[in-house]
Amino acid sequence: MKKRDNRIPQFKNEDKEREFWANHSPLDYFDAKNAKRVVFPKLKPSLKSISIRLPEDMLEELKVLANKKDVPYQSLAKIYLARQIALERERAKRGRS
Repeated sequence: MKKRDNRIPQFKNEDKEREFWANHSPLDYFDAKNAKRVVFPKLKPSLKSISIRLPEDMLEELKVLANKKDVPYQSLAKIYLARQIALERERAKRGRS
């Protein structure tokens, strides 16, 4: 069986490249042995706005706590949610062990 040449050809223009990829799989040109792990430190996570109803006294207390910590109350709410989710995740892991 002939060994396949897995080098991506040079293209004269974008039309030729489009035509090539329309008929070839990128997986035929991907070598996992040469893959490197990369980090994208400046990527921001996707955010989705939600609406949540809170008792007024809870919201006021959250605002007071946020003011003491000098952070926006919505950011503090996200911090608290993230901590609780992490705790629940840990509990679930221990429960499975």
